[in-house]
Amino acid sequence: MQSGAPVTTGSDFPVEVVTGPEFVSGSTRLKAGTAQKMVLNMITTATMIRLGRVKDNHMVDMHLANQKLIERGTRMLMNELALPEEEARRRLLSAGSVRQAMINALGGTDVS
Repeated sequence: MQSGAPVTTGSDFPVEVVTGPEFVSGSTRLKAGTAQKMVLNMITTATMIRLGRVKDNHMVDMHLANQKLIERGTRMLMNELALPEEEARRRLLSAGSVRQAMINALGGTDVS
């Protein structure tokens, strides 16, 4: 997309990413797809921060949907609250989220 493209006139907040020519001529999805993904990642990351779902560069409101996220949440609690691994895991699973486990440990004080 060129800067000042007509499609942006109908938008309240146009986002234009000028990617330049493709490495492989005629394959417009390469750079454009990467640029789109990066912009969407920036928007969603900024949104999560503004919503208060991030504390000290860590997502504290993640869903504990799999073992990897449970382990990540356990490590966050171990580091933040100086807890042994089993205690951190128990508190995390009992509370259901890193944020709630931290609130419980801090006596009801929000962690944002």
